[in-house]
Amino acid sequence: MEIVANIVVVLVAVLHLYFLVLEMFLWDKPAGLRAFGQSKERAAATKVLAANQGLYNGFLAAGLVWGLWLGAEGTNIKLFFLGCVLVAGLFGAATASRKILFIQALPAAIGLALVLMS
Repeated sequence: MEIVANIVVVLVAVLHLYFLVLEMFLWDKPAGLRAFGQSKERAAATKVLAANQGLYNGFLAAGLVWGLWLGAEGTNIKLFFLGCVLVAGLFGAATASRKILFIQALPAAIGLALVLMS
Protein backbone atom coordinates (compact mmCIF):
# COMPACT_ATOMS: atom_id res chain seq x y z
CA MET A 1 0.00 0.00 0.00
CA GLU A 2 2.88 2.36 0.74
CA ILE A 3 4.19 2.04 -2.81
CA VAL A 4 0.78 2.90 -4.27
CA ALA A 5 0.48 5.86 -1.86
CA ASN A 6 3.90 7.15 -2.87
CA ILE A 7 3.06 6.79 -6.56
CA VAL A 8 -0.03 8.95 -6.05
CA VAL A 9 2.04 11.50 -4.08
CA VAL A 10 4.53 11.62 -6.96
CA LEU A 11 1.68 12.13 -9.44
CA VAL A 12 0.26 15.00 -7.36
CA ALA A 13 3.74 16.57 -7.16
CA VAL A 14 4.23 16.25 -10.93
CA LEU A 15 0.79 17.73 -11.51
CA HIS A 16 1.76 20.77 -9.42
CA LEU A 17 5.05 21.14 -11.27
CA TYR A 18 2.98 21.17 -14.46
CA PHE A 19 0.77 23.90 -12.95
CA LEU A 20 3.93 25.85 -12.10
CA VAL A 21 5.09 25.69 -15.72
CA LEU A 22 1.66 26.62 -17.07
CA GLU A 23 1.18 29.54 -14.70
CA MET A 24 4.72 30.93 -14.57
CA PHE A 25 5.94 30.40 -18.11
CA LEU A 26 3.04 29.51 -20.44
CA TRP A 27 0.23 31.68 -19.04
CA ASP A 28 0.04 33.96 -22.09
CA LYS A 29 1.21 31.35 -24.61
CA PRO A 30 -1.13 29.09 -26.63
CA ALA A 31 -0.85 26.17 -24.17
CA GLY A 32 -1.66 28.38 -21.19
CA LEU A 33 -4.47 30.16 -23.00
CA ARG A 34 -6.04 26.79 -23.90
CA ALA A 35 -5.55 25.29 -20.42
CA PHE A 36 -7.23 28.20 -18.67
CA GLY A 37 -9.63 29.29 -21.43
CA GLN A 38 -8.37 32.86 -21.49
CA SER A 39 -8.00 35.57 -24.08
CA LYS A 40 -4.59 37.08 -24.77
CA GLU A 41 -5.74 40.35 -23.25
CA ARG A 42 -6.92 38.79 -19.99
CA ALA A 43 -3.78 36.66 -19.77
CA ALA A 44 -1.59 39.73 -20.24
CA ALA A 45 -3.48 41.56 -17.48
CA THR A 46 -3.17 38.67 -15.02
CA LYS A 47 0.29 37.35 -15.89
CA VAL A 48 2.00 38.51 -12.68
CA LEU A 49 -0.77 37.05 -10.51
CA ALA A 50 -0.55 33.75 -12.36
CA ALA A 51 3.21 33.61 -11.90
CA ASN A 52 2.75 34.09 -8.17
CA GLN A 53 0.18 31.31 -8.11
CA GLY A 54 2.54 29.08 -10.08
CA LEU A 55 5.27 29.66 -7.53
CA TYR A 56 2.95 28.47 -4.76
CA ASN A 57 2.18 25.34 -6.77
CA GLY A 58 5.92 24.75 -6.98
CA PHE A 59 6.17 24.98 -3.20
CA LEU A 60 3.42 22.36 -2.86
CA ALA A 61 5.32 20.05 -5.21
CA ALA A 62 8.57 20.65 -3.33
CA GLY A 63 6.91 19.78 -0.03
CA LEU A 64 5.55 16.54 -1.41
CA VAL A 65 8.95 15.60 -2.84
CA TRP A 66 10.55 16.44 0.52
CA GLY A 67 8.12 14.13 2.29
CA LEU A 68 8.90 11.34 -0.18
CA TRP A 69 12.63 11.89 0.15
CA LEU A 70 12.44 11.45 3.94
CA GLY A 71 10.87 8.03 3.58
CA ALA A 72 8.90 6.82 6.61
CA GLU A 73 9.82 9.96 8.56
CA GLY A 74 8.17 12.08 5.84
CA THR A 75 4.64 10.78 6.39
CA ASN A 76 3.48 13.85 8.32
CA ILE A 77 5.04 16.15 5.73
CA LYS A 78 3.22 14.33 2.93
CA LEU A 79 -0.03 14.56 4.89
CA PHE A 80 0.45 18.27 5.51
CA PHE A 81 1.19 19.13 1.87
CA LEU A 82 -1.55 16.86 0.52
CA GLY A 83 -3.91 18.63 2.93
CA CYS A 84 -2.75 21.99 1.55
CA VAL A 85 -3.36 20.77 -2.00
CA LEU A 86 -6.81 19.50 -1.02
CA VAL A 87 -7.79 22.81 0.61
CA ALA A 88 -6.47 24.77 -2.39
CA GLY A 89 -8.42 22.50 -4.74
CA LEU A 90 -11.64 22.87 -2.75
CA PHE A 91 -11.24 26.64 -2.62
CA GLY A 92 -10.48 26.79 -6.34
CA ALA A 93 -13.51 24.64 -7.13
CA ALA A 94 -15.73 26.90 -5.03
CA THR A 95 -14.40 30.18 -6.40
CA ALA A 96 -12.96 29.63 -9.87
CA SER A 97 -14.00 26.41 -11.63
CA ARG A 98 -15.64 23.17 -10.55
CA LYS A 99 -13.16 21.38 -12.79
CA ILE A 100 -10.47 22.08 -10.15
CA LEU A 101 -12.30 19.71 -7.81
CA PHE A 102 -11.41 16.80 -10.07
CA ILE A 103 -8.01 17.99 -11.31
CA GLN A 104 -6.53 19.07 -7.97
CA ALA A 105 -8.68 18.19 -4.96
CA LEU A 106 -9.61 14.61 -5.87
CA PRO A 107 -6.02 13.41 -6.49
CA ALA A 108 -4.97 15.02 -3.19
CA ALA A 109 -7.85 13.35 -1.33
CA ILE A 110 -6.92 9.98 -2.81
CA GLY A 111 -3.29 10.57 -1.85
CA LEU A 112 -4.28 11.52 1.70
CA ALA A 113 -6.38 8.41 2.08
CA LEU A 114 -3.65 6.15 0.74
CA VAL A 115 -0.91 7.71 2.90
CA LEU A 116 -3.15 7.36 5.98
CA MET A 117 -3.80 3.68 5.13
CA SER A 118 -0.15 2.83 4.50
